[in-house]
Amino acid sequence: MKIATWNVNSAKARLPLITDWLRAASPDVVLFQEIKCETAAFPREAFEDLGYHVTPVGQKAYNGVAFLSKAPHEVVLDRLPGEPEDEQARYVEATVAGVRIASLYLPNGNPLGTEKFAYKLRWMDRLTARARDLLRQEVPFVLGGDYNVIPEARDVFDPRAFANDALFQPETRAKFRALINLGLTEAYRALHDDNHAYTFWDYQAGSWPRDLGLRIDHFLLSPQAADRLEACTIDRRPRGAEKASDHTPVVLELRDA
Repeated sequence: MKIATWNVNSAKARLPLITDWLRAASPDVVLFQEIKCETAAFPREAFEDLGYHVTPVGQKAYNGVAFLSKAPHEVVLDRLPGEPEDEQARYVEATVAGVRIASLYLPNGNPLGTEKFAYKLRWMDRLTARARDLLRQEVPFVLGGDYNVIPEARDVFDPRAFANDALFQPETRAKFRALINLGLTEAYRALHDDNHAYTFWDYQAGSWPRDLGLRIDHFLLSPQAADRLEACTIDRRPRGAEKASDHTPVVLELRDA
């Protein structure tokens, strides 16, 4: 099973780029973040024409996630449990081919000292609680998406420049480690020990041509899924395209059970 996660930074604005990449890469499951449209406005027909079953969870202009799969999938959740009043579209979880998979868009959290950072930390606690529930079910699961977390200093071009950024705060990284320490595997780092392995380059200051990037898009795997881990790669090519998203796809491959 090939699973791709990609913060597309507007599904409608990037539609030709996205569909071209899907035709070439042909993932079995696709997790989008920042679709930036209401559920009904998501361009589902373009993806159905490529053979995907489509579940978008959107809101007007901001956030939004989507779950696409070639095989039929069963939606389990379209919101992360734990804060019923939270209406931001940031999570969708479904089962496909016996694997539970979630597309998540974790809050950015900036600026520090505001409710946005407090919300980020609460959301991370809720995600940890959900992972704990899934672990109790002993099912293979994959939590993929834009975590807005820089796990280590080597995952950012200049750690000092992000000392006051929510993505690199000690509290943020500690909660990310706590999530992994439940018994999850961070797929990319399980297979790669490299530097400059980035998934995001800002639009400002020539970040892409200068390779001033961050690694903030991740796959976390349950033990049952980690046993099937075959590959996890970053496809940098879409970031160099015209009118690209500021993120690029990460692709996970699991062996058959």
